[in-house]
Amino acid sequence: MFKKIAIEQLQPGMYIHDLNCGWMDHPFVSNRFTVKDETVALELRAIGVHELYIDTDKGLDIAEAKTEEEVSHEIDKQMLHIAEEKPAPIVAVSLAEEAPRARKLHGEANRIVKGIIADVRLGQQIELEKVEPLVESMVDSIFRHQDALIPLARLKTHDEYTFQHSVSVCALMVAFARGLKLSRDIIKEIAIGALLHDVGKARVPDEILNKPAKLTDAEFAKMKSHVVQSIVILQNTPGISQIALDVAGQHHERYDGTGYPNRLKDDEISIYGQMGAIVDVYDAITSERVYHKGMPPTEALKKLLEWSKFHFNPEMVQAFIRALGIYPSGSLVRLESGRLGVVQEQHAEKLLQPKVKVFYHAAKLCYLPPEDLDLAKPVCQDKIISHESFEKWGIDPAKWLPA
Repeated sequence: MFKKIAIEQLQPGMYIHDLNCGWMDHPFVSNRFTVKDETVALELRAIGVHELYIDTDKGLDIAEAKTEEEVSHEIDKQMLHIAEEKPAPIVAVSLAEEAPRARKLHGEANRIVKGIIADVRLGQQIELEKVEPLVESMVDSIFRHQDALIPLARLKTHDEYTFQHSVSVCALMVAFARGLKLSRDIIKEIAIGALLHDVGKARVPDEILNKPAKLTDAEFAKMKSHVVQSIVILQNTPGISQIALDVAGQHHERYDGTGYPNRLKDDEISIYGQMGAIVDVYDAITSERVYHKGMPPTEALKKLLEWSKFHFNPEMVQAFIRALGIYPSGSLVRLESGRLGVVQEQHAEKLLQPKVKVFYHAAKLCYLPPEDLDLAKPVCQDKIISHESFEKWGIDPAKWLPA
């Protein structure tokens, strides 16, 4: 049985099942191991672990600790409460109309960011004149219909992750900022900071960026230095705003003060840095990486909500969930009928009842003729009962993304 305990309750003889820090690099070879001595708890506290999961079948138990199922049930109730609060994004055009533009824009954005990183590696200065038109186009696309561009964040390759992650974070940050009803001018600056938030990785060797194994302490220190490098590069970029600098310079800070580079905490982190931290982690843990499998989007949102007890601003995490939806567009879901489908569009006023394209039967293990369902319509008798993993069912997400 898996149980969640506070770090203060950890003792020798327990078996750690999950360090509960999915975005965080740590000095341990594995996330699962038997606790040999009390120094483990000290090391975990030092890197910011407050709560973790133990396997009581493989080590000592704590009778009063909540089970993993109980914790999940509590988070599900919080998610339902979030879904009851009604955001109001405006859809200006249809998904079918925006999707082709979004796909073209996504490809163009990846090429431009790749070029920026290459230029920085050659010692060249970033020219905002090349960045601003792209950012304007991405903001326009999100404002027309965010469900066209957001799902493309799922499409990444291992060797180009750094560029694609930056583009995804930019799109997600625009949707987040729009959900917060920030002004268009501020959203543009947030988007610039998001697109360039990892530009300092241009000064981290590829063998560290793409290493498939655990980083050494020296390599990890070099990797963490990318934030300071980003700050230096952007401070030397004519026309860069403080908002963009906050996004790039604070996206690895944590609300409890355990982040880097400056160990800022609470409101010492600007609202834009708080947003960047949430979105950066969300995109990282939902992406397929060389060294870990990506989480389904709904599972990732639940983890963010759980981690917001310490590491993120809880109100901001809830706002991010409302901006994306309980089942973000591009998610694979199982319906009560036993069918599987991919979420196509959100209903801002009914986050539990999006539009879904169904195409597979889970019980019969066979594909079905694709069918579009609007779960919010009274005539539709089906409903979502769980989120699913594309990998589990051997389904290629690229074939079923919206439009």
